[in-house]
Amino acid sequence: MTRNLRNIGIMAHVDAGKTTLTERILFNTGRIHKVGDVHTGNAEMDWHALEKKHGITISAAATSRAWRDASITIIDTPGHVDFTIQVESSLRVLDSAIAVFSAIAGVEPQSETVWRQADRFGVPRLCFINKMDQTGADFDACVGMIADRLGAVPLVLQLPLGSEGQFHGVIDLVSMTTLVWEAGQTTAREADIPPHRLGEAHALRRRLLEQVVEVNDEALAQYLENENVLSDQHIRHLIRMGCIAGRFQPVLCGSAYRNIGVQPLLDAIVDYCPAPTDRPPIEGNNPRTGAVETRPATPAAPLAALVSKVQMSPYGPLSYVRIYSGRMQRGMRLVNAATAKPERIGRLLRMHANEETEIQEAVAGDVIAVVGLKSTGAGETLSDPDFPIVFGGFHCPDPVIEAVIEPRSSEDHERMGQALARMTREDPSLRVAVDPETGQTLVRGMGELHLMICVETLKEDHNVEASIGAPRVAYREAITTKASVDYTHRKQNGGVGQMARVHLVFEPLSDGETGLRFENRVAGGTIPKAFVPSIQKALQHAMQTGGLAGYPVLGLKATLVDGAFHAKDSSGMAFEVASREAFKIGFEKARPVLLEPMMRVTVTTSGDCLGAVIGDLLGRRGKVLVSDMKGNAHEITANVPLANMFNYVNTVRSLSQGRANFTMQLDHCAPMPEAPQAKVIAAA
Repeated sequence: MTRNLRNIGIMAHVDAGKTTLTERILFNTGRIHKVGDVHTGNAEMDWHALEKKHGITISAAATSRAWRDASITIIDTPGHVDFTIQVESSLRVLDSAIAVFSAIAGVEPQSETVWRQADRFGVPRLCFINKMDQTGADFDACVGMIADRLGAVPLVLQLPLGSEGQFHGVIDLVSMTTLVWEAGQTTAREADIPPHRLGEAHALRRRLLEQVVEVNDEALAQYLENENVLSDQHIRHLIRMGCIAGRFQPVLCGSAYRNIGVQPLLDAIVDYCPAPTDRPPIEGNNPRTGAVETRPATPAAPLAALVSKVQMSPYGPLSYVRIYSGRMQRGMRLVNAATAKPERIGRLLRMHANEETEIQEAVAGDVIAVVGLKSTGAGETLSDPDFPIVFGGFHCPDPVIEAVIEPRSSEDHERMGQALARMTREDPSLRVAVDPETGQTLVRGMGELHLMICVETLKEDHNVEASIGAPRVAYREAITTKASVDYTHRKQNGGVGQMARVHLVFEPLSDGETGLRFENRVAGGTIPKAFVPSIQKALQHAMQTGGLAGYPVLGLKATLVDGAFHAKDSSGMAFEVASREAFKIGFEKARPVLLEPMMRVTVTTSGDCLGAVIGDLLGRRGKVLVSDMKGNAHEITANVPLANMFNYVNTVRSLSQGRANFTMQLDHCAPMPEAPQAKVIAAA
């Protein structure tokens, strides 16, 4: 059974057609008999009221369908950068992905982001170039962008038949036939390749064969001896080998809206995407011994599963789980391997968006939902209590924006707190905190849209009316030079006193490093080892509020080089106090700076508005990186401080008479210039 499973995700930039493609897959596999549409709000997978309202995917949704002899689990992921954690958690538990590209826009900013996420998890990919029927569609340009911008190795399996409004089918370079979709027909008619396209098709097929035979020495020798020796079945086998190994990414094309090319894509999923058994055994750590262990994708192995997502439901938390090994059954007693807390499986559900089908058992390779988990969150591992193992989770990005949120009525205050607690469990990239000075509730997220959806979710799902203040930038602090501090804490109050001395050296981290890097170089027992964890704990706590304007410290290296203690008066608390004071002094000596989120902004506009758009970006302290032509439009890419990008959507519409559009995502954090930094510090 595991051999016939395919776990795939559909990922892309917003508006590339992911959800439309998923709808057509559901239609072709018989799940639905009338296709839905994102724009009219009746798409099957965008089931939530807010998704229907805004016409975007907010939360990853799963479904399972059969095609040929395979069972395909599909996860439709959001395309907006504000919800990128949904893509991250989905790719962590999937075996392959379909990267969808618009034939007009090609590789867009979020396309690059999700591609890098898939690279990080080593997920094999197919590419589907969508919207081939629209004006401005350019298949060759899109393939070129996949190679140039993503560093991928595209393997072209199909050519479009007709262009733009005349697009009506594809040329299959493996079988050397065409698939033609007549008007009003849901299935393709097979035909010969038109004579005027034969030369092009033969040349590209030869290039395809030269790529695929490189994955197998025996096939390469056969091909060099006779170019026509490889059968279509053998070619598909080689494509599958290369795709699973990540040697190349097969490229198909079509129009999801018109249902052209969707059935060949389903065939490609079955033929080329890996089954769970094709993936390497997953590695983890035994929490008891610390040893690295593996789990093969077989039902006979001890059970091990990873929770990818938690979603609240009327009957409690609904946990989406990928089973990597073993069998899971209702009533089983498992353990959260990281925390050693016991868990009991209530019900097992096969999901279709927000609909469910109860099942009695799931095996290695299955992606299902579980009811009954009380203390296991997203990114945590469930395992057999006798064979515990902890898998690596996924990276949750730090928020870049925050705002004060308040209930409209005082009676709703407690209900809002409970609702926000449930929402943060569902969405790890949403954070809630309390301002220590004002006592106000702060909600932190990935962008303005993220915070807006948070407020609307409170009303829609929890019946809590709330208002949100003006968004504020989530700045970070950092040091720029090395500083040494030797601090002694003494306190006598008549009884047992407090004494602790720490000598710490603070240094900046290298680019890309974050968090606290703590190193203990104390020799000769000048500080007992029992007190060292208290020093590290104090430094981690101090980094949460920084020392410049109260913002968290992005990262630093702290080296404990010396110290002293008193046999009676020293304690863990004394060393914590000494370390916090040393941090304050050292942080100030190390020339701290504020870091601001720099956003990569990509604006697409017509030529007559180009100057106005660039001028506006420069006026926002932006730095233009690239300005290129894309079809008949200009595409400007710039790095701009997030603080100057609030409500940019209204400005860019005004500058372009509504014709321009833009995307924005976090690029990096950079030191602020002195003047704006002084204003932020004064305000803090």
